[in-house]
Amino acid sequence: MDWRLRRAGEGDGARLSLVAGATFLEAFAGVLDGQDIVVHVREQSGPPAFLRYLAAGAIATLAEAVSGGAPVGYTLLTTPDLPVEPRDGDIELKRIYVLAPLHGSGLGPALMARAIDDSRGAGHRRLLLGVYGGNARAQRFYAKQGFAVVGTRRFLVGATWHDDLIFARDL
Repeated sequence: MDWRLRRAGEGDGARLSLVAGATFLEAFAGVLDGQDIVVHVREQSGPPAFLRYLAAGAIATLAEAVSGGAPVGYTLLTTPDLPVEPRDGDIELKRIYVLAPLHGSGLGPALMARAIDDSRGAGHRRLLLGVYGGNARAQRFYAKQGFAVVGTRRFLVGATWHDDLIFARDL
């Protein structure tokens, strides 16, 4: 499948929400409690959540199938909300997800490159992100992209706490 990237805007809340729910379910079905996934997606990835992020100045990139324009991945850059010593110039890659059929297609690295370019373009000097501690595949991807572990956090999904790693990369 061919894909393209574009900056998401306030009119893309439903598209971002659709791919957010689908990719979160793909990533964590069988890992996290099903009800916790439902609650988390409803509260953290519904169209209103994306509209709030964008209204607050977040930068979102949407990956779409060239044929038909269906959403297939996305990134979301926000003001950092992570338990690490903040630095002037920090930004958080709050979300980066790609539908499973496109893993290995180059879309993940393309989304990361766009997030890095957007972060630099906005004057940021360090990119932070949190990742589920049990997601070895994502951790390998981030390491390959030049990130290193700088901390940990407890992350609530639904009603269950999970351990995350915090990665950072200088820009």
